[in-house]
Amino acid sequence: MKDMRFNLKYLLLTVALLAIEIIIARYVHDNIIRPFIGDFLVVILIHCLVMSFFKVNLMAAALGVLLFAYAVEISQYYHLVYVLGWGSSRFAKIIMGTSFSWTDMLMYTGGIILVVVIEMLSGKPLRINRKSYGVFH
Repeated sequence: MKDMRFNLKYLLLTVALLAIEIIIARYVHDNIIRPFIGDFLVVILIHCLVMSFFKVNLMAAALGVLLFAYAVEISQYYHLVYVLGWGSSRFAKIIMGTSFSWTDMLMYTGGIILVVVIEMLSGKPLRINRKSYGVFH
């Protein structure tokens, strides 16, 4: 598949961000880092994971990750983990979450804005190439 590719830089960033997220989840129990920075970083982690394996347009990847994060947050509003019968699974509750927050949505948005700014500063084009009208290029 020509749209798949491996990028070690993004994979290393993914692993580093995952380690930071695990440290925050296990050891940080404060009122700033855990509730805000963790949500800010998770969309950056997901973006890096996508970019590790796919040759994807920057804006498509950023919007896709942001919409995914929003969908997970909205599923929390509707208590989807319980609707699906997974409420007794600690893993499902950690991955899907259990409580909706507008602040989380704001943190996801801020994380994606940072991703787009950093990617643009590193020379990645923001828009889809005129000859490529799809997500992959």
